[in-house]
Amino acid sequence: MSDQITLRANKGRETGSAASRRIRKEGKVPAIVYGADLDEPVLVTVNRRELRAALTTEAGTNALISLDIDGSEQLALARQIDKHPYRTEIRHVDFVTVSLTDTIVTDVVLDFVGTPLAAEEGGVLSTPFSSVSIEVLATKIPSSIEIDVSEMTMSDSLRISDLPELEGVTYLDDPNQTVATIVIPRALIEEEEEELAEGEEPAEGEEPALVGEEEATEGGAEESSE
Repeated sequence: MSDQITLRANKGRETGSAASRRIRKEGKVPAIVYGADLDEPVLVTVNRRELRAALTTEAGTNALISLDIDGSEQLALARQIDKHPYRTEIRHVDFVTVSLTDTIVTDVVLDFVGTPLAAEEGGVLSTPFSSVSIEVLATKIPSSIEIDVSEMTMSDSLRISDLPELEGVTYLDDPNQTVATIVIPRALIEEEEEELAEGEEPAEGEEPALVGEEEATEGGAEESSE
């Protein structure tokens, strides 16, 4: 569940690229706040370090933020985060206001726990999706969804329908969508195929030749030729 984090914000920032660059040089991040309970979007600035701290808790970008906008508080979520292409720098943020009774749609990280039984036989855990889409109260967003994979054996799979039931959480993805599966490495398959080929039985109706019988046949053939 997301804990509320207070983040100070100041109104009245200038707009435009030059103004945004100046704001960043001052150690701040330009942002905008909008929502159904606001007459119009509010342009604000937030402290860069405080913003980073707010978005790097256990809840991540799903942190429930109490925006202190010049003394007036608004409950919000950071929904559009513009990051620098190669530096760990947030360039702009869109905050969306929410209420304690609002249900929202968001993505939550999947936390795969344990080592599959299949690993003892060479199986490898494959996780094609790192998060799932859910609908939940803004105050009940889980920081992650834990999935125990320790009982998975060769060729096992886990789907959305296998995820744990959480109070107030509705999974929105296809119930048949695979979120974890055990993959058999190609090298292991080739090794098994080679073992089968070496111990291959003769085709149906074909008798295996015995060394003694071959020698007897060859000897009988020589006597008859004499």
